[in-house]
Amino acid sequence: MKSRLTIDARWLVGGIGTYTRELLQGLSRQASEFGVHAITREQHREAVEPWCARVTVVNTPIYTVREQWAIPWAASGTELLHVPHYNVPLLMRTPLVVTIHDVIHLSDPDSRASFKTWAYARPVLTAAARKAAHIITDSEYSKGQIVEHLRVPRSKVSAIHCGVTSGFSPMDKEAAFKAVSGALRIDEPYLLFVGNLKRHKNVSTLLTAFALLRDRREMSQRLVLIGNDTDGKRELIERCAHLGISERVDFVPHVTQELLPKIYAAADALIQPSRIEGFGLPVLEAMACGTPVICSRAASLPEVAGEAASYFDPNNSEELADAIEPVLDSPKLQTRMRTLGLRRAARFTWHEAVAKHIGIYRAILN
Repeated sequence: MKSRLTIDARWLVGGIGTYTRELLQGLSRQASEFGVHAITREQHREAVEPWCARVTVVNTPIYTVREQWAIPWAASGTELLHVPHYNVPLLMRTPLVVTIHDVIHLSDPDSRASFKTWAYARPVLTAAARKAAHIITDSEYSKGQIVEHLRVPRSKVSAIHCGVTSGFSPMDKEAAFKAVSGALRIDEPYLLFVGNLKRHKNVSTLLTAFALLRDRREMSQRLVLIGNDTDGKRELIERCAHLGISERVDFVPHVTQELLPKIYAAADALIQPSRIEGFGLPVLEAMACGTPVICSRAASLPEVAGEAASYFDPNNSEELADAIEPVLDSPKLQTRMRTLGLRRAARFTWHEAVAKHIGIYRAILN
């Protein structure tokens, strides 16, 4: 008899979407014993059906009171429910696994004082941590943060690193640039940032460092920012105008999953300036594409990038400018960082990540 495992797969966008898709796909290959049941939205049904024994459509929005009874109803009869975010059904009696990717709402000074954190994130995170039979997170850094802020025993939390999704691999830089140029109308070399534009991503420091570099030297590179956040974007556009770099910075809200690896591969470097990260998937994806990575010496980023990245203090724009300059000037350094990055990225696989999830499911079901 198959153990019945249900996964809430309503959120299939961004980093949580990547995580959920890879988990479902990996389970279909590595653990047919579970007969996975997915709860998803109508728009995602066709995407998840090939990986699941059963699919139930629930169009209830995320972060609503309605999901507190819609998900238990959809998952009735299951032996284990896995929710890949902290919006868990608190009244459900079935054993529950929750993935808490980070606790930025509680650890970031800009976030923890907000009404949203006080009214929703803090109480729901705390309740989810207490309700869960086990908590999964993406890094040892995040595990420490969960133990500290949610006051749960370390034994209740497992850190399982994300892997590299297929498609993120080395490719010819000129061919990649041609594809990017055709899609985004970018005809000059560029430095790259990938992620949302919230304050903890620290894009303002990157803009300042880019302006400093342009004052120091002749630069052919543009700065391309892939990601969106309505409130954060307004502030950053104003910052660009103040620094006099508006004509050299491109804000690209969304790109297709097919184009993203080419965007990485065509970039002269990926810059990840975050003050806080639960994992830092763009760092891994860029390395897998053979792109040099320059990232802040903060949170989980050194855990992910290891010896393969060039580091800087996230509070020091001068230090970031100093880290970018030698990467632009030295083909030898670029080659070394490419080699180290490819080697580092190869250590992170979804096959291994899914196998560790399976071990947790089996332990709870047994």
